[in-house]
Amino acid sequence: MAEITELRTAHDGWCKLFVATVRTADGASFTREIEDHGEAVAVLPYDTERRTALLVRQLRAPALHAAGVMQVLEAPAGLADHGSVEDSVRAEAQEELGLTLREVEFIGTAWTMPGISTERMHLYLAAIREDDRTGAGGGLGSENESIEIVEMPLADLAALAAAGEIVDMKTFALVMALQLRRPALFR
Repeated sequence: MAEITELRTAHDGWCKLFVATVRTADGASFTREIEDHGEAVAVLPYDTERRTALLVRQLRAPALHAAGVMQVLEAPAGLADHGSVEDSVRAEAQEELGLTLREVEFIGTAWTMPGISTERMHLYLAAIREDDRTGAGGGLGSENESIEIVEMPLADLAALAAAGEIVDMKTFALVMALQLRRPALFR
């Protein structure tokens, strides 16, 4: 059985970075870095009458650094730090989209980057109506968020996914889940 024999904190800020010494069942040892910032949530709100989805476009420093990508189109997401996971989903939708979610549909929980991060993302879909837009959205100024709200026809969103142009994994997974669960919305 493998075990972590030592865990050293290398950084403690918005996220923590640990250096772990791992011993495998055969006695070999190696080190690995572990990024830890807690559980996360993501939601894809979609309007069944208008056949649209609400997404966000925002600056992501890692994407800018790694690929020169200025902004990423994605499903609203954030840390699960507003009480329960469902409370966090609702809070993120309100903060980023100005959207009050009536009901949310749980899709699953997945490791986002199990080779480096402890983050598990709780994925949700949410059917909405036009009158669920109750606030301005745009993110929190205190978090340096400058979020652009994007309303997109579901057919266009599916076409982007099929063409490999949805570059955010959680958004891709949520679009695929919506297509599997509600295929009639995409016809």
